[in-house]
Parts: sequence; C-alpha cells; structure tokens
Amino acid sequence: MCDIFDAAPKGDMASMEHPVFSISTKPDRNIRRYENGRNFVEVTPSVRGLATVHDRDILIFCISQVMAAINDGREGEIRPTLRFKAYDLLTATNRGTDGRGYEQLRAALERLSGTRITTNVTTGNVEVLDGFGLIDRFRIVRETRDGRMQDIEVTLSEWVFNAINAREVLTLHRNYFRLRKPLERRLYEIARKHCGQASEWKIGIQKLKAKCGSHSTDKEFRRLLSNIIAEDASHAHIPDYGLSLDGDMVIFHNRNSMLLAKPVEAWTGRLDPEAYHDARTVAPGWDVHMLEQEWRSWLGDNEIEPKAPARHFVKFCRTWFEKRGRP
Repeated sequence: MCDIFDAAPKGDMASMEHPVFSISTKPDRNIRRYENGRNFVEVTPSVRGLATVHDRDILIFCISQVMAAINDGREGEIRPTLRFKAYDLLTATNRGTDGRGYEQLRAALERLSGTRITTNVTTGNVEVLDGFGLIDRFRIVRETRDGRMQDIEVTLSEWVFNAINAREVLTLHRNYFRLRKPLERRLYEIARKHCGQASEWKIGIQKLKAKCGSHSTDKEFRRLLSNIIAEDASHAHIPDYGLSLDGDMVIFHNRNSMLLAKPVEAWTGRLDPEAYHDARTVAPGWDVHMLEQEWRSWLGDNEIEPKAPARHFVKFCRTWFEKRGRP
C-alpha cells in the first residue's frame, strides 16, 4: 500500500542513462535501438505508442513509495505490486485532478504496459534479455460513480524492481514535475545521472541527441536545445543545472542548489548499544564497527536518511551476511 505522502521523488538510474521513454508530443510508434559501447536498449511500442517521459511519472511515484518504505524500516513489506489512490499520484506529480487528468493517467498506464523493452543493461547485477514491459500489469481496483479511477494496482517489471532492490535510484528535484517540455525533462534526467554533484559535465551534441532519443534532424535538435538554453538563462527553471553550448559540445553546469541531505552529515548521533548486539546476532563473525562504516558510506552514496537508524543498520547487516556469509 502506498501510504507515504511526502516521499522524495526517485528515478531508476538505468532509464535515466538510456533513452527508454519517448520525448515526442505525438504518438511515437517507431521501434528504437540505442547502443552505447556493449550496452543496447531496444524499445518497441504498442499500437498506442511508446511510453513517454511524462508517463514515467507513474514509475517515479512507485519507486519513491517503495524507497520511502525501505528507508522507514519496512523492507520486509515491499512487493512488486503496489496499490495506491489515483488522486495521490496525480497530486504528487503535479497533474490535474479533473476528468482529463484521469483520462491521461489511464492512457499512460496502457502505454507503460504495452511498451516492450529488450536490453542487456543490468539492474541489480541481473541481466534480463527477454522482452518485458516497464510495468507488468495494472488493474483498476475501484472506480468512482462517474467512472474515474480511484484505487489502482501496478505490478512493476522485474527490471525496475531489481533496480529498487539494488538501490540503483537517484533523488529527483520536486520541480521536475513542473517541467512541461519533454526535452527539458530528459535533459534534467541526463544531468542528474551524469553531472550529479560535480561542478560540470560535457557531452557532444550528437551523443546528447542519441541519449535523448530524439528523432529530430541535427539542425532542429540544435534549435530546440538553443531555445531551452536561452529560456533557462533568463528564468533558471531547470532544477539544479544550467546548460550552455560551446560549438558542438553541450556543457551542464551545477547551480550548487541541490539540497540532497547526506545521512552521513545529517545523522551524527551514535547507534544504541542494542543495535550493535543485534548486528552481531544477524551477521556473526563480522566486525560490527566495520559494518557501521560500510552502512554510513552506503547511506551517503545512495542519498538516504533513515527514519529509524538502529533498525535500518541491523537490516543492512542482515543483508550483508546473507550475501557474503561468514568472513
């Protein structure tokens, strides 16, 4: 049950890295294949077209809910199938809650379910080569009297759920949902994945076009990009990152505005002695103070601030032991 209303938006790194979602404003029924080194992603649309960058909001909402539950010490409760109220998703992702908003949500669920992916990109060190959807299925559990969706169940694909279990996710700025142009959203995702908290990151315009999954001509893509750069220079509306063009290179600049709380800094208290005792019980043979250092480092790398640190630490130690056994 999705019941955490202030969950921080989170996206999976794999689809931030690769152009899984369409940035077209019209139904995109093109089969696309993106290759980067040995990795490839092939995306096949349904008759309703490819899942779009805006459809991704549903996945972000689901991933955010699962990660919030994990951070709250409820890791044993998580499942690939989530149940939530349509209204909660619409409001959390800055969507309209009128009739049109519900219609768009239904269409987005259909595109997410119908879009098929074949890839050798691993999530959670698992390579899934069979064709799969971004969600395995969805079900409208209950409707209002006027036919609007009320309660929805979504079953995430193994590919997405593996990414969650491996913590291969990144926190997104809440204003991401205020970006209306698909290309702006895609540029922010790429910046968040590649620039991160570095001062800047550069990429050739041709490679950026491929990463965006754009079908525009080179000239048109440059024009669209230049317009976004000019608009952002005057309003700074893309969260956390600015862009500039230097010949054929695109430069992403960190605005140093990220307020990503680092647990290593945010939580400086000591663990309760009982936590060390429990850690020794679930991870026999391991030095619990070494495990504490690994845990704190892992929290920092994954931008997680646990609400119940002692319980979270013990669960980390249990998982550590299950994966590695005795030292």
